[in-house]
Amino acid sequence: MSHTAKRGGNLRDNIRSWIQPKAIAMLFLGFSAGLPILLIFSTLSVWLREAGVERSAVTFFSWAALGYSFKFLWAPLVDILPLPFLTRFLGRRRAWMLLAQCGVIGSIVSMSMVDPAAHISLTVMAMAAVCLGFSSATQDIVIDAYRIECAETNLQALLAAMYISGYRIGMVVAGAGSLFIATYFGTSRELYSYSAWQSTYLSMSAIMGIGVITTLIIREPEANLEKVRDSYPAGDYLRILLMFLVALGCFVVSFIVSGEKIVAVTAGLGSESFFSGPVGAFIVEIMRFVLSFVVGAAGGYITVKLGLVNKKMAHMTYVAPAVDFFQRYGGRTAIIFLCLIGCYRFSDIVLGVVSNVFYVDMGFSKNVIGGITKTFGLGMTLVGGFVGGLLTMRYSVYSILFLGGLLAAGTNLLFMLLAKTGADVTLLTVVIGADNLSAGIATTAFIAFLSSLTNISFTAVQYAVFSSLMTLFPKVLGGYSGTMVSNVGYEKFFLFTALMGIPALIFIWIVRREIELKTHS
Repeated sequence: MSHTAKRGGNLRDNIRSWIQPKAIAMLFLGFSAGLPILLIFSTLSVWLREAGVERSAVTFFSWAALGYSFKFLWAPLVDILPLPFLTRFLGRRRAWMLLAQCGVIGSIVSMSMVDPAAHISLTVMAMAAVCLGFSSATQDIVIDAYRIECAETNLQALLAAMYISGYRIGMVVAGAGSLFIATYFGTSRELYSYSAWQSTYLSMSAIMGIGVITTLIIREPEANLEKVRDSYPAGDYLRILLMFLVALGCFVVSFIVSGEKIVAVTAGLGSESFFSGPVGAFIVEIMRFVLSFVVGAAGGYITVKLGLVNKKMAHMTYVAPAVDFFQRYGGRTAIIFLCLIGCYRFSDIVLGVVSNVFYVDMGFSKNVIGGITKTFGLGMTLVGGFVGGLLTMRYSVYSILFLGGLLAAGTNLLFMLLAKTGADVTLLTVVIGADNLSAGIATTAFIAFLSSLTNISFTAVQYAVFSSLMTLFPKVLGGYSGTMVSNVGYEKFFLFTALMGIPALIFIWIVRREIELKTHS
């Protein structure tokens, strides 16, 4: 696919394109993708705390969503494995989409059948939450691939904006909506009611029917109608699945063992060592991830060398997508692309981790935080998404990518002003409005940019890698944001997050220059 969006176009035609069937379908699919995530995070946390589960145990449940960061590991299987009966009747994208959505619904229903107040059931709840995270991440893989394949490049910004809007609405329904439903059914911290939470989660599973209906109505992308990949014997598909399980097992074991070793080593170095600080700890975590990834890859490679897997099939599944990306753009440009992807969202993700704590520390009430940062903030994010979509359709994707990155980093400086001023509701409204508007513009342009980098032959794999890289490193560093605030204070922390946006702007400038040189050569 081309890496640039089509410029220009009549504004009325651009606005009319928002109501075309593909755009509406992407709104509903975005809703289906955004609904499950908060049922693992904030909503589940409230339920567990009301049920009397210890805070330390509640935080462990956040690990159930690790599938979102590591979905690139099984994305190749989603791309190549046909599903019995479903793939033949629905096509490879819709078949996996329906399976993932059924998995999400089944996992939510399973969670609703467990009362966490009976602590012996927590293991069952955890397993159901892990299944929900895995199913939801798989749904994301397929929807991202479908979005890229169902429309030409110049419509990707529009579809990205509709997807983001649906995603945010889904999060509101699963977040604020589920809490409202639970309260309506009669549960509270003072008077816990399992039946109320059960009804709430069953309601969420029913609302997921929106995604299922959309999947059954939409059409398989033309590019996939002739790509039902059933050219390999059934045994080869089972062996490629075995290779994945071996590689995954090696990755998980290495990640756990290396974590234990790191804790022991850093404890021996003392609290004053470089690796005990946030920057040193971040570097160690990146090295740990890379080491585990290498160990996992080695495990998969050994299964191929032993002849347990079809070598050609393994190459097409895991190696070819990476080779294709580097061949299309060249080694130097491809590495710059990856650096840009890895650092573009540093500013907003690292700040976002500590934002709610900051609002509370400033003295804002829960009603103000909920009303301004959630409700008003959602509205401004949606506006930013639509504005970003229109701008990206009319101008170069790189121009809007740069604008979004500049605004996203620049608005972090407004948080410095808020930290100085204190609990000023008017200023908070201005800051949240500017921050969410900028985030909407930046995210829409960035998703359109990532979509343009994929090859239609490896859509699911390449986009899964890009989207995982987009959030993985910022999330790791974000885990140390509280430590950074404790060491330097909020004002210097917000300045630091704003400066994090500079490398992304430099990479955008370099990438644009590289592409222009190749175009004119």
